[in-house]
Amino acid sequence: MSHGNDMTRMHTNDLEIGVTDALQRHVTRHVVPPKPVSQRKLNFEHRRPRVLREMMAEATGVFFYVFPGIASVASFTLATTNGVGEEIGVTVFGSLFQIGWAFALGIAFAIITCGATSGGHFNPAITICLAIWQGFPWKKVPHYIFSQIFGAFMAGLFLMGCYWPEIQAAKAIDLNLHGTVHYNGGVASIFCAYPNAGQTTGFLFFQEFFVDSYIGILIWACLDPANPFVAPQSVPFAIGLVYASMVWGFAGNTLSTNLARDLGTRIVAAIFFGGEAFSVHNGYSWISILVNVPATIFATAYYEFLMRDSLHKISTGHAEHEDGAEGLHRHISRVTGGTPVGIMNSTHDNHNAKDFAEQY
Repeated sequence: MSHGNDMTRMHTNDLEIGVTDALQRHVTRHVVPPKPVSQRKLNFEHRRPRVLREMMAEATGVFFYVFPGIASVASFTLATTNGVGEEIGVTVFGSLFQIGWAFALGIAFAIITCGATSGGHFNPAITICLAIWQGFPWKKVPHYIFSQIFGAFMAGLFLMGCYWPEIQAAKAIDLNLHGTVHYNGGVASIFCAYPNAGQTTGFLFFQEFFVDSYIGILIWACLDPANPFVAPQSVPFAIGLVYASMVWGFAGNTLSTNLARDLGTRIVAAIFFGGEAFSVHNGYSWISILVNVPATIFATAYYEFLMRDSLHKISTGHAEHEDGAEGLHRHISRVTGGTPVGIMNSTHDNHNAKDFAEQY
């Protein structure tokens, strides 16, 4: 540890700053204090536009979520469909199980890394639903959606750079054998969803709508502060696992789940493989891009109208009645048919109101 120009020898039981700093709450040892925060740094952080921080966090989070997922899709597709690994002497491997875990952990890492800055939406449909139900500012919705699509676009570009030789070899094989790369299992399907041959538009719409609704309900349950079964620390992994479970069940049968994830990487596919990425299979791409939004609105409406317990939410201190404690008391009096004991002397006492809500 440095004091001016002098170096002080550390004791053998001291811990250096770094990863071990996180252990200081768990081990009884002296931890060398971190470098003091300078005023210059505080001034810099204060001057940063908040919306820019949130946009970069959303873009980074989507990148963290999409990049490992499509990388796993790449290894799976190149190994099982095109045989590129054997042809160019590179070992590739993969499975739907691996892909599900890659997306699940990517989502968890995205929330852990960026959720504290932007709220961790990472999905345009979730952003829109938070604006509808939870008061998220509508003026920020376009910024968030643009950032989410941009994050997926960058993930697609980076993946293209990492797998460039293998993708070019797979493209040549696809064109030679099938005359196109735009099919489920083709090299373009590394980046975005393509339907299987014979699947109808109605079937594809139904499957996407149902799967996205399933995911949406679980996300909304995880975000419900009155839910006693989900701790904040477990939310990233719970949300990641619901995505994984749907990948395991439906990815082989065509699945998108996220407007930003599909559109951002589909733009990359269109740049490198042609505009057929958007027109293939009677314009299926618009089902894969847009169905996620109405499906998630339906899912969150289902939860809000049939499953939400706002009184319990108030009682746990995560919300207040719009008219304060007095409004809460009036509601309880009305539904119970009388004025409970002690309420008249605690009209403006929020703590008593919470206790009162718990009682009922």
